[in-house]
Amino acid sequence: MKLFYKPGACSLASHIVLRESGLDFTLERVDLAQKLLENGDNYLKVNPKGQVPALLLDDETLLTEGVAIMQYIADRVPDRQLLAATDTLKRYKTLEWLNYVATELHKGFTPLFRPDTPEEYKPTVRALLEKKIAWVDEGLNDQEWINGHRFTIADAYLFTVLRWGFAVKLQISGLKNIEAYMARMAARPSVSAALAAEGLK
Repeated sequence: MKLFYKPGACSLASHIVLRESGLDFTLERVDLAQKLLENGDNYLKVNPKGQVPALLLDDETLLTEGVAIMQYIADRVPDRQLLAATDTLKRYKTLEWLNYVATELHKGFTPLFRPDTPEEYKPTVRALLEKKIAWVDEGLNDQEWINGHRFTIADAYLFTVLRWGFAVKLQISGLKNIEAYMARMAARPSVSAALAAEGLK
C-alpha cells in the first residue's frame, strides 16, 4: 500500500494508524498547493479530489477520505483492536468520536487555514473551536484514551487535529486532560515514528 500525505495534515492520522497496524506501506509526499508528487507528476491524476490522505491499495484501488481509510486499515488487522467488532456498541462509540472530530473539529479549523477568510471572522471561529475542545477535555476525564482504556483510530485523528489547535495558539494550554493525553499519544512508538517520518516534532 502507498499513503499519499502532506506533513502535519489530516493524513497524519492515517499514517499513525498504518504504523499501529503493522501492515507494509510506503509514503508519497504531496505538494497540495501545486498538486504535485515528489517526482513532479500531477497528483490530480492519482486523486482527482486533490486532497490527502489517499491510500493506493495493492490491487491499484484508490481509497480516499481519512475516516474511511482508517476504518479500512483497522478492519484489516482485527487482532490489533484499533476498532471494535461490528456487533459491538464500542465500535459505534468510536465512530461517533471519529465523526465528531471530522465534522466539528477538523472542518472547524478550515477558516483559520484559508487565506481568504476575513480577519474579523477568525475570532468567532477560534472561540467555537476552543469551546468544542474544552468539551473534548471533559470527555477525557478519567480516561486514558478518547473512547475509554484502549487506543483506537479515533485517537490518531483527535491527536492530529489537536496539534493544529496548539499550532494556531488556541486557548487550550490549560486543559490538563488534553495536555496529559497529548503526552501519552506522543509517547506511542507509532506516533513518534510517524512524526519523525514526516519531519515533525
